[in-house]
Amino acid sequence: MSKRAPTFYVLHGSDEFSCKAQLQAMRAQMGDSSMAELNTSIFDGKTASAHDVLNAARSTPFLSDKRLVIVEGMLSWLARKGASKADKAAVETLTAGLIELPDTARLVFVEREMLSEKNAILQLAKTAPGGFHREFNPPSNEEHRAKWIVNQARENYGAIIEGRAAALLAAMVDTDMRAADSEIAKLALYVNGERPINEQDVTLLSAYKAEADVFEMVDALGRRDAQAALRLLHRLLVEDDPLRLFGMVVRQFRLLLLAREHLNSGGSAGQLAQALGVHPYVAQKITAQVRAFSLEQLEQIYHFLLETDAGIKTGKVGDVLALDLLVAGLS
Repeated sequence: MSKRAPTFYVLHGSDEFSCKAQLQAMRAQMGDSSMAELNTSIFDGKTASAHDVLNAARSTPFLSDKRLVIVEGMLSWLARKGASKADKAAVETLTAGLIELPDTARLVFVEREMLSEKNAILQLAKTAPGGFHREFNPPSNEEHRAKWIVNQARENYGAIIEGRAAALLAAMVDTDMRAADSEIAKLALYVNGERPINEQDVTLLSAYKAEADVFEMVDALGRRDAQAALRLLHRLLVEDDPLRLFGMVVRQFRLLLLAREHLNSGGSAGQLAQALGVHPYVAQKITAQVRAFSLEQLEQIYHFLLETDAGIKTGKVGDVLALDLLVAGLS
């Protein structure tokens, strides 16, 4: 006897790219596109009622064996702080209705953030026979993101990406897996299966190459080469937002400060990747870079960055001027 397919799903977490891929797979299972369209309903969870959602899921499919209903943001909305009595009643309505859905129903609750483990509908999805739940979170650190990039390149694009190239791209995109996939697609097309994707390819083609340039700029600051640092800064400003650049500079010096504290407390360079949550290749580059700074210097720099951030936010200094003063002050 075949296992009963779930009739309601809770998909939650901040990895929007992977969640969307799951939804696309579910829509693909609806068969012919014209019939799928007739048997698919999408609701805004902040405005739809529990009754509307349940009634849509209960509706008999047209020339199909299932009906797909996608509800976006309802569960977090109903569970928000300050939820009304009507919202709490809606949760009770859903709880009662979900366990009685027909086998033709495919009711999917999509949440762009992690739900509390205490969420009533999430708990139901975990325990009810017709329930299904899945968390969608980006890989937890750069090393895991680099592995994700290697797998995504191989499985979805038939491309091989070198470890260092994957590490560089992981550092560039941070937790934006949609951006990572977009960059992988572009890089795979560029090498056309003729060779593995390497670091130079990532630096040349990636829209996120600002991260690499920021690393180079911090290298110049470590050498006290103000001219090179300013040249790199203004090259970055041509293509990027000053506030985003400032955030990247803060992040880099935060990593350096953590690295120096780790090393000064007796931690080894080999343990640095795990301590910082970055790919070993990135940790190797940070280890080389941090040699140019003492703990006292990095603490002063980080304090200076916080003061500069406050100056930008209060309007005492413009963002571009703040970056110029920052580079001049640090070099």
